[in-house]
Amino acid sequence: MSGGRSGGADGDRPQHSVDRSSSAARGDGAEGAAVDPRRALIRAAVLTVSDKGAAGLREDQSGAALEELLRGMGVTHVERAIVPDEREQIAAALSRFADQGGVNLVLTTGGTGFTSRDVTPEATLDVIDRGAPGFAEAMRLLSLQKTPHAMLSRAQSGLRGRTLIINMPGSPRACREQFEMIRAALPHGIEKLLDQGGDCAR
Repeated sequence: MSGGRSGGADGDRPQHSVDRSSSAARGDGAEGAAVDPRRALIRAAVLTVSDKGAAGLREDQSGAALEELLRGMGVTHVERAIVPDEREQIAAALSRFADQGGVNLVLTTGGTGFTSRDVTPEATLDVIDRGAPGFAEAMRLLSLQKTPHAMLSRAQSGLRGRTLIINMPGSPRACREQFEMIRAALPHGIEKLLDQGGDCAR
């Protein structure tokens, strides 16, 4: 399959796309936003990659967990979508999120393992312009402290235009654990991606 960008036709649009934006963060979001106002810059999307989820046969628990975590850190704009484990559909959904300008952070969940249907990393590489490997590397490194199975993750992270795309695991528990590993770097990363703020050395 081509390594270039995938635009995707209207018929390939993700199933169950939901915009859950609100004017105020939930949970401890207000407190988190007060601590670091750069969190208000983040406009996020969660893309769940799951054959059963896209067919309505499985509840999207990992996507819900990631939305909860994002809102908990003060992100008020979080969109959701589900696509099956199809490389072209994943790439098309990622491209739409990044190119339409509504979000600057996309977290995918699912499809990063070794099975023949796990193609989220390949779809991500199809659409990114530049790599941002530190996020995926950090999640693998820190996860290795808990389980050797972390070596089985093929997750990628990179940039498409002004959007950061990060592959997360497929289970809610692993999503929560690995999100905590990258949470602190997200506000400053998005700030720099938007060409805002000052020197990184603070």
